[in-house]
Amino acid sequence: MLQNISILNLAVVDALDLNLETGLSVLTGETGAGKSILLTAIGLALGDRADAAYIRPDCSRAEINLTFDLSDAPDAQMWLENNEFDNDEKQCLIRRTLRQDGKSKAYINGRPATLQSLKLLSSQLIEIHGQHAHLTLLDNAEQSRLLDSFAKNSDLLDDINQVYLQWRADSHELSALIKSSTEQSNQEDLFTYQLNELQELDLDNYDYDALIAEHTKLANLEEILNCGQQQLELLSDNEQLSANQIINQSISVISDLIPLAKGLEEPNSLLIEAQIQITEAVQQLRHFLESQELDPQRLQILDEQIGIIQNLSRKHHVNPEELPNVATQLKQNLDGLSHSSERIDSLKSLVKQQTLQYFSLATELTLIRSKAAKKLSQLISDMIKELGMPQGEFSISIAPQAIEQPKINGVDKIEFLVSANKGLPLRPLAKVASGGELSRISLAIQVTTCHDTNAPTMIFDEVDSGIGGGIAEIVGQKLRALGNNTQVLCVTHLAQVATQAHQHLFVYKDNDSEMTTSNVRTLSTEQRVEETARMLGGVNITNSTLAHAKEMLMQGIEQ
Repeated sequence: MLQNISILNLAVVDALDLNLETGLSVLTGETGAGKSILLTAIGLALGDRADAAYIRPDCSRAEINLTFDLSDAPDAQMWLENNEFDNDEKQCLIRRTLRQDGKSKAYINGRPATLQSLKLLSSQLIEIHGQHAHLTLLDNAEQSRLLDSFAKNSDLLDDINQVYLQWRADSHELSALIKSSTEQSNQEDLFTYQLNELQELDLDNYDYDALIAEHTKLANLEEILNCGQQQLELLSDNEQLSANQIINQSISVISDLIPLAKGLEEPNSLLIEAQIQITEAVQQLRHFLESQELDPQRLQILDEQIGIIQNLSRKHHVNPEELPNVATQLKQNLDGLSHSSERIDSLKSLVKQQTLQYFSLATELTLIRSKAAKKLSQLISDMIKELGMPQGEFSISIAPQAIEQPKINGVDKIEFLVSANKGLPLRPLAKVASGGELSRISLAIQVTTCHDTNAPTMIFDEVDSGIGGGIAEIVGQKLRALGNNTQVLCVTHLAQVATQAHQHLFVYKDNDSEMTTSNVRTLSTEQRVEETARMLGGVNITNSTLAHAKEMLMQGIEQ
């Protein structure tokens, strides 16, 4: 339950520290006294969008603190533990600050928190029924939510929606794959053709650099042979002018001089080594030249191969050396297309299974909803009668739709139907003409379905507008009864409701200071009589009005 609200510098509130009790607490006061700012503060603390305009003039920041006792909120305790916001005590402290630059900060049990976290936590702590709840109830989605909440369908809805989401994802993938199947067939033909072209290059033994080297040699072999033969002549074959002959003569002359000059031994040794090197070079050069043969046919083959390679490299926009990599990629592409076909078959089977599972769960959901709808319809019909519509009837229509594909939240069209007067047919709630009737029907729905909420605190913001007299007293009794099991905070202008409260909070404006401020105080029994009289009699409060107010209050307290 909500134990305390602390507010600083928020709109018309300068500083407020308000303790709340269990049971039904009402907030009353003149129009414009600031009752709404309390609900605004709670909303901001629980993640509503902040605006610097909320900050009190001449103040740099505003702050809201909420203190919750979690003894009656196991879901909230679990959420805090799972998200590492828990503390040693069964308490939850929420703090929200607003700054003039538009930025805000939030904290849960002293730890920084996101607004999304606040909103997720708030659903475990408070349920708010606003002034325009009757408009929300006109929406079929809200009607479905209320019925499913009453029927406790949350786990089944989670299961069916999980199946739906997986079905949708797999169906989209399947549709995309089937749509591209024709393109894939064309791609497969293209990839196969391109790969065959490359495989003709004998990729296992492919060496483009070696091909270029062989082609270069064959293309220049005639020149190589001519020049090589000339070098053999110069090195060895010319008996008079060959290098070998000249060095041989030098060795002979220097050898004869060595006895005369020992310093010639080293040059002579070098010449002998040079003669040996030249002899070996001549042998290798002669062997190379003798092994070479002009081969115009091989040269033509190489020309054709290199031409093919260069054309393919231009076609694939790569260097010739990278063609084996292109072939590898083409193989991978073909494998991917083959796997795509397998994936289509697998997805078809999955989608079929998911569809069967979905409709099985949907049938179960329809049966549970139909059973719950009968019970809830009767409860709301009884409540409508208690609220001054003795001939009123309420019914919930469950109409399974004939659909072929799964959709979110099952296949049922759920609609709230009402007949306000005897003899009139049931019509959709959205077509109820009378605003007063719609307000009472809406209130009956809210009060009836509130018994199924997990939130330990409920807030009703002037949901009793449009009613009065004995009906208002019944509404007050219902809210008080609800407060016996759940903390209820109600903003009201009706004395009949206020007198049923366990705690009465009075909101008023203080105009004594330079700037108007709103304050809240808890009323004593005597003060409650005076406030009830004000709500009944207006400006001129008579003794009879006070006596009536006291009588109403005593009756409410004794219940």
